[in-house]
Amino acid sequence: MSYTKSVQILQSSSDPVWQASALEGLATIVVIDSWSTGQGLQQSTAAARELWVPVADKLTQATALYHKPVSFENEQVYSLLTYLFCSCVLRHTSLLYAIWSAKGWGPLAFTAMLHPGPKPYLPPTLTHDRNNDKDALERLSYTSGVSRASIASVLAQAHGPWLMHLGPRERIAILEAMASMYSSIGYKRKEAFILREVLGCLLDLIVCGREEDGMSQPTALPSGLGIHNMTPAPTSNFATVGIRLSESPRGNESILAVLKQACRVMGLDLDAVQLLDPDESRPPVTDAILFKQYDEEETAIFQEPCGWAELQVGIVREAVAVAEALPDALKVALRRGDRRSVEYWSGRPVIDIALTPLPSIRVPIEKSKGVLQSQGSAVPLILQGGTDPFLYNPRRAQAGKGPALVVQHEPLEFFVTLQNPYVFEIELEELSLSTSGVAFTTQPIRYIIPPQSTCEIVLSGTPEETGTLVVRGCIVRAPGGVSKEYILPLHTDQEEDRLMKKRQSLACEFGRYKYPGLDCYPWEKEQRRQSRQITDRSSSSSGSSSTTAISTFKFLECKVVPEQPLLRIRRTTITHGALMLYDGERSSIRLTIENISTHPVDFLRLAFDDSTVAPAQQLLQEGNLSVFETYETEHSLINSPVFSWDSSEAKTIAPNQNLTLNVDCFGKVGCVQGTIHLSYSYIEREESKSSDVFYVRQLSYPLSVTVYHMLECHEMDVLPFPSYVDNEDFQKRLKAGKKKEVRNAYGLPFDVTFSRMEDGKAVASTTTTIPPGSMSRIVLPIKKMILPESVTSQPIPTLSDRQFVVTKSGLTDVEQKLQRELFWYREELFKCVRGQWQETGGIRKGELSLRSQRMTLHMLETLRLEAARVQLSLVSATGDEPITKSGGKYEPTANEFISLCVKVQNISDSPTVYVMDLEIVPSESIIHEGILNDIPVDRLDVGETREFTIGVCFLSRGHFEISAQVRPFNVPHLEARTTRSTLMAVVT
Repeated sequence: MSYTKSVQILQSSSDPVWQASALEGLATIVVIDSWSTGQGLQQSTAAARELWVPVADKLTQATALYHKPVSFENEQVYSLLTYLFCSCVLRHTSLLYAIWSAKGWGPLAFTAMLHPGPKPYLPPTLTHDRNNDKDALERLSYTSGVSRASIASVLAQAHGPWLMHLGPRERIAILEAMASMYSSIGYKRKEAFILREVLGCLLDLIVCGREEDGMSQPTALPSGLGIHNMTPAPTSNFATVGIRLSESPRGNESILAVLKQACRVMGLDLDAVQLLDPDESRPPVTDAILFKQYDEEETAIFQEPCGWAELQVGIVREAVAVAEALPDALKVALRRGDRRSVEYWSGRPVIDIALTPLPSIRVPIEKSKGVLQSQGSAVPLILQGGTDPFLYNPRRAQAGKGPALVVQHEPLEFFVTLQNPYVFEIELEELSLSTSGVAFTTQPIRYIIPPQSTCEIVLSGTPEETGTLVVRGCIVRAPGGVSKEYILPLHTDQEEDRLMKKRQSLACEFGRYKYPGLDCYPWEKEQRRQSRQITDRSSSSSGSSSTTAISTFKFLECKVVPEQPLLRIRRTTITHGALMLYDGERSSIRLTIENISTHPVDFLRLAFDDSTVAPAQQLLQEGNLSVFETYETEHSLINSPVFSWDSSEAKTIAPNQNLTLNVDCFGKVGCVQGTIHLSYSYIEREESKSSDVFYVRQLSYPLSVTVYHMLECHEMDVLPFPSYVDNEDFQKRLKAGKKKEVRNAYGLPFDVTFSRMEDGKAVASTTTTIPPGSMSRIVLPIKKMILPESVTSQPIPTLSDRQFVVTKSGLTDVEQKLQRELFWYREELFKCVRGQWQETGGIRKGELSLRSQRMTLHMLETLRLEAARVQLSLVSATGDEPITKSGGKYEPTANEFISLCVKVQNISDSPTVYVMDLEIVPSESIIHEGILNDIPVDRLDVGETREFTIGVCFLSRGHFEISAQVRPFNVPHLEARTTRSTLMAVVT
């Protein structure tokens, strides 16, 4: 009753402070009285609102009275009045909070109010920092009848400019209670707002404490170590010497924890950069964590911005100020043995890594050992590019997609692309490669990345073993920090699909879902997303595990092969790499190679390439050429290569030894450049005996080729040799003549020689000197020839031995037969005729090719040997007096009967029936006996000769020509071998 009387007495006075204090006491008595009488001991209830409403009304009145403006002369009174006001507001808030947390008025609420927790105004039921979720908080408001907004509105009355009247410690206590209460009811942003003021108060105390202790005053100590004047002068102040001023770092961690909490609520996670142990003392980071970080970095573009940028910048500045004001905890920690360092913080600086291509002379090439046994293959190497019968071969397409080949104990270089998205430089104390698999020696480098730029650097290393080298990424370390690994998987199709799906899922979520409150921060979103994924994975029976996702990552791989020898070209006989030849000229160049490695070379092969090979191979692969054109193209590539060599010159090259090779060169029109490829290896070693493959290196020597076109062949023809020549022996040996026209298109004269070859030797030849710009006709007598049916019936071959060659021509069987005969007789003609040239008065010489010339049907009939031999002669009718013969021509007398003697001999390989036709020109001036057409000769055995005569009479003087044509009768394969003979007569 004393509090009631006091309220009544003080209400009439003009002292609101004492009245407010009496109302607070009266409210407290009501709570104690309710607890002592046992109200609500059974259970808490929210329906009995009238039981605690009077208490809250009394506290509201007391708050209003404390806030009532009263003027005092003493400034200290305001601090006390402010403290009373804030205490009353906190007591009112504590009442509402106790009822709210206890789910209504009851014993739990009494216990919370009468037995507070560690903090004066915070009940023991919710003194922990982590409160329930939002649904649980709203459920408490619904059950107790007290909303969180009402608690926050009452608590907000304590905050205002009057707090400046309080002392630093009282102000910190009030703000701490407010922050704890806001945190307990789930108002994190208001808690952070209050914590920023707490940090400001603490910072003021730290600065003021330094000034009081003299930490900021300059000392009068001398510079250096202070040992100059160990005995002070009488006038010096000895009290200022030897004072060791130090600051205690106790409480720094608590202040930093408050700072981190305030920054985290504002959307700044200061724990993202942690203090870690040195590399050798901390456990290695698992691949799962590295892959998770990689995914987060790849999808960082889809993270929605959160927080107020201006507020974040402001609190970052305050955080920097607080960190600078705190005692130097880092030095103290190092002095006490704390070796932790800051991890790398600026995001992934490495965005790409690639192997630098090795120099062409150092690139190892994998070959199967089956190549060593297949050197005698009939398919030349120059045509192996066109031997694949399939238009698309998937094995050949995947041949170049394997890991790169590198050599053991030879340095490798990698292009590493770095990025710096910031406006300041980033210094990397150490940057090195992260590898797995075989042992790899690399040296870290120091590099400074310019601001807002992307740059490339080169990192090198040496593989120490054979096997597979996996380049995972890079290891980065900032100054004063610890190393951190950044992985860089290859952008394979599978990896691109996985990242695309992840980005699409984040893109669909971007801007579509509203996360209230603090749930909008990235770490909260990621936690919710992971919880959903775990739930989906546990509910789905076919869900893939994290190990399956990890296995999809593919890294840059290199296959390390054993050590290989290394050759270089020491000298050549070519000046400036230029080669000048005439068309068809043959020359030789010498290459001296040196082994500059410590391993011998026991395998050596030469291959050649020139500008005429690629177009020819392309035409062969397209398959649009005729059979004849295909043969000529392949014949030019195989039998007339620009470069060739003798494989018997290959020998073992010991370390630091030389070897000289001779390369033959052939002038071919159209060749402008060529390359000599020298492949070598060390095969006979112990570690390669059990392997099915070996590795070669290739040394290339490019050449600039100039070929002068000087001689041209035109209009080759095969003419029959006249049968009226007197020399019978010459007629027996030569029955045809080959005519060629050769033009000199160069500025120097050349001696051209055509020879007839038999068994590789020249048995007859014709030589002509052709001046510049002129054309000469050259005639060479040759023998007629006959090829057996087994040869002429063969199809035109393909020198590349390709399969599945389909004939595209629409020729009939007869036309195809004729085409084959033309081809084989042409080849036989080129075998027995050889053309050569030589500079007139010079030493340069070469071959004159006739393969550009075509053979016609007339030429075939002239060149081919007949099925029979016919001889015509004129004798007198009585046979006593011979007919005069001069210059191969008979000179009979007019108006006298004479006899025409015809001898027919079978020179075929089987008995044959022949039919003969005679023709006399002019026919009107001669009379004959019997018929002239289809004269039967009867069957003749092989080599048999039959002779018969026909009476004729020349009726006038003049020149007459008598021709005989003998043909096989009813023999299809000999029908084309018709025999012709001519006799010339001059009648006097």
